[in-house]
Amino acid sequence: MKTLPLAILLSCSAQPLLAICADDKLTISGEFGQATFGIEVADDPQERAQGLMFVEDMPLLEGMLFVYEEPQFVSFWMKNTLIPLDMLFAGPTGEILSIHENAVPGDLTPIRGGNGIQMVLEINGGLSARLGITEGDVMQHPSFGPDAILPCDEKTDG
Repeated sequence: MKTLPLAILLSCSAQPLLAICADDKLTISGEFGQATFGIEVADDPQERAQGLMFVEDMPLLEGMLFVYEEPQFVSFWMKNTLIPLDMLFAGPTGEILSIHENAVPGDLTPIRGGNGIQMVLEINGGLSARLGITEGDVMQHPSFGPDAILPCDEKTDG
């Protein structure tokens, strides 16, 4: 199995996680360390329906975060999706509850994330295993709000 340079993928600095919260960034923390992804947010029905359809390639540490108004049962499929994806299903506190690896492009089989899902992060297929991301790891993004396991600091300087 190919491994990616750890210096590129993992950010294990002494700086607190709060420093990297931004609408276009999402950090996952776990026993493996942490990884930060550049993301697009899909937070309305039309954006969620479009998702990553027709995307021909995606840079390594980028993805899409699907945001739902409240925890619920979610199911995805790969209709019109051209690249393999990992789907990381998270509850309202940011904990990753399930992972579906290497979803097959174009496959119409439902991919069920389960109940209590409020966010879904789609990243390049196989990347979660390569990084060592597992269920129980935690996502950090402003969409999770103040009750998140790793909340974003809403204080401002000045």
